[in-house]
Amino acid sequence: MEENREGRGLAEAKILSVWMILFVVLVLLPSMFRVSLGISHFYVKIVIKIFEWATLQIEEGVKKQKALALESLISTDLFPHAGIIQREETSMEEEIAGQHQGRFNLGDVMYFSKKGCEAVAEDEVTQRFSSEELVSWNLLSRTNANFHHVSWQLTVVWVIGILIRYCLLMPFRVCLAVFSILLLVLATTVVGQFPNGRVKCWLGNQVQMICATLGVRCVSGLVHFHNRENRPREGGICVANHTSPLDVLILASDGCYSLVGQAHGGLMGLIQKSCMQTTQHVLFDRSEMEDRHLVKKKIREHIADKAKLPILIFPEGTCINNTSVMMFKKGSFEVGGTIHPVAIKYDPRFGDAFWNSTKYSMMTYVFNVMTSWAIVCNVWYLPPMVKEEEEDAVHFANRVKAVIAARGGMSVLPWDGGLKRKKVKESFKEEQQKKYCQILIENGSVGNGSVC
Repeated sequence: MEENREGRGLAEAKILSVWMILFVVLVLLPSMFRVSLGISHFYVKIVIKIFEWATLQIEEGVKKQKALALESLISTDLFPHAGIIQREETSMEEEIAGQHQGRFNLGDVMYFSKKGCEAVAEDEVTQRFSSEELVSWNLLSRTNANFHHVSWQLTVVWVIGILIRYCLLMPFRVCLAVFSILLLVLATTVVGQFPNGRVKCWLGNQVQMICATLGVRCVSGLVHFHNRENRPREGGICVANHTSPLDVLILASDGCYSLVGQAHGGLMGLIQKSCMQTTQHVLFDRSEMEDRHLVKKKIREHIADKAKLPILIFPEGTCINNTSVMMFKKGSFEVGGTIHPVAIKYDPRFGDAFWNSTKYSMMTYVFNVMTSWAIVCNVWYLPPMVKEEEEDAVHFANRVKAVIAARGGMSVLPWDGGLKRKKVKESFKEEQQKKYCQILIENGSVGNGSVC
């Protein structure tokens, strides 16, 4: 009995030592030196081949099953639809002035009624806070298409995929995430004891980049960085579109930043406090975040010191679903300095990176990401931009937003992402009323006795 126990103990020790060696060689060391062994690329290529095979299986299954219900399912779920309604891309000026010669007409009421009905049926804002639709099924049961019943071969592959994601990948990813957090806390505590200077700054930056790289690998992340010569410089402001909390990890794995945001408690607070020991971040209490003048003052003081890391800001203020870029808050563009735009675009086939915070808690979101196939994205560093003479902050923000959206292949929307949780501001309604009045004034309707 004792010999059997000793044998089992030796076998378990050997297995554990092999796993530790593999972890250090395949994960930890490449993360420390920020090199890729090609494992993620190979894994993603295999998953793409599986998706292509699954798409063929679905198409063949559809041909065999001519039932009307299945045909309806395919037409609505397998291929992305253009929306409930078809909008014409015309402005108020073009439609009203073109049809009614700019004069007040009761027919103008129909324009606003039509726009109101369109907004009720399918507005431009709400759909930006739901998961992006897929062209074909990615073998995840939580996506907008679910065809595991089409053929028994597809069912078998789907079940095997569940076992791989939940029984193999997720435990490894959870363990790696715990290790990354512990490493961050311990390493920053040690580095924090060093006297302020170049050595401490360099060590702190290396620790955070290594931990960020490990964090990306916790979700089998594969990130393609483009135009690295445009990476943000010290004393500048990096602005990017916002899809997920993973945005911070992805950017931090390729460079160091000072973050601007609200101070948190719990696990997030522990991570923030650890990072603060080695890097200067601009964090605020909840009450301070409402004081825009205080926020701008601290940001201005930070970028005035050219030795400090560039500040990373997400001007949208909330996560958008990877299809659009919504209104950039003007505060980041009022403080001066150089703006370094960054466009981030995720590949939704491998996993949904978008965090709908109104629907899912942070833990639910982390669980969904941990059980996805992978997180694949492209990051483009765009040329730095500065505010032109006589250009106000709003126009500058819109110009930067347009550049980011164009590079990421996303649509540009003027709406405030805060509409995710708040009602439409009265100023938005007044803006439309003023625009209509301006049309009438320019065409002489008001001067001829019409009432605006």
